[in-house]
Amino acid sequence: MSEEQQASTTEGAPLFRDIAGDDSTPEITEIESFCVNCEDQGITRLFLTRIPFFREVIVSSFSCDHCGYRNAELQPGGRIQDKGVRYEVLIKHKEDLNRQVVQTNFATVSIPELEFESPPNKGVLTTVEGIIQRAVEGLNQDQVLRRIQHPEIAAQIDAFVDKLEKLREMKEPFKLVVDDPSGNSFVENPHAPKRDKEMTVGHYTRSKEQNEQLGLNEEETEEVPDTSENGETVSKDEVTLLQDIPHFKEVVIMATNCDACGYRDSEVKGGGAIEAKGRKISLKITDPSDMSRDVLKSETCSILIPELDFETEMGTLGGKFTTVEGLLSDIQGQLKDSNPFFRGDSSQPGMVNKITAFCDQLQKIVTGELMGVHLVLDDPAGNSYLQNVYAPDPDPEIEVVEYERTFDQKEALGLNDMKTENYEST
Repeated sequence: MSEEQQASTTEGAPLFRDIAGDDSTPEITEIESFCVNCEDQGITRLFLTRIPFFREVIVSSFSCDHCGYRNAELQPGGRIQDKGVRYEVLIKHKEDLNRQVVQTNFATVSIPELEFESPPNKGVLTTVEGIIQRAVEGLNQDQVLRRIQHPEIAAQIDAFVDKLEKLREMKEPFKLVVDDPSGNSFVENPHAPKRDKEMTVGHYTRSKEQNEQLGLNEEETEEVPDTSENGETVSKDEVTLLQDIPHFKEVVIMATNCDACGYRDSEVKGGGAIEAKGRKISLKITDPSDMSRDVLKSETCSILIPELDFETEMGTLGGKFTTVEGLLSDIQGQLKDSNPFFRGDSSQPGMVNKITAFCDQLQKIVTGELMGVHLVLDDPAGNSYLQNVYAPDPDPEIEVVEYERTFDQKEALGLNDMKTENYEST
């Protein structure tokens, strides 16, 4: 056993291992368990692992030698995320059926074209085709008996199963939606690190009902009256700081620290309202000193590096107050922690080389070996900022463009349904 393993075991914390294709001796815990099928004793095997570019997961499987019953399940090994996540991916080609999916036991999967929705079930690591197959198997269960007792209902189910089967023939494109209030599901981007043009990823604030389903209770915090000059508010586990950024605006920096479990997190939000127009800020990186420029990336901002053909979804990385170097490092970290299909048994041919080459290019920008590239912050809310080191004079390396928001951008910001005139009468 390695020192790391011994330390983890000593502290009583679970040991999560990285998946590796050449690992012939993974640590698997075996536990005798009750078999729900024959009521005898079977074996449950637990494997705690880190999925590269994603997070820790627990892979469990049960087998019973007495009756042959088998079962497998995947559960997130980490915490419930701060926001829910919703993936919408357009399946256009047969290759898209091979997209891999991490589906937790809180996720709902739907296919709008068929008005089909699969409610939360056990967690699985599967593919788009696997999701369809799982739905077919679920609908076909008890069909033999149903054809005898309720032939009309059975005929309707058979017709619907035929529609599901035809999806695998890819005669027409269809949309797959994975909605997970826990934020722990994932759909593969086979084009990473490039943006997946056929997939949109949205993060949302959970409703009270969803928090209750996840077992989360709204806990009251004991606040200390604000007596500081900088507007700092102190609660039991959270610190909120109102910070004035020169030549920009005030922002809210929130830091959470839990002494009980060691969890730490921070988030930055604009202190003001959504601006009248969106704002795109482009920095041409010409000198290593550009790495120390301050950056405020709001939670609605996307990041582009045109020379590397790289673009993130709106809201990726959340809100941050950092530097150009810190932001580029965070992008590398996001790539290494958010794609579960990068290496090991789940890796796709060429994916390792693509991600590694891209991260190498980012590192060359950080070290000053690669200059002349552009870092673009595109924020439809207009609440992002990149430091002008020549202020109050114009910065020759920064271009700022304000633009009218599109309908989709307004929809994402919740502006389309917002009533701004005569709202007192409603």
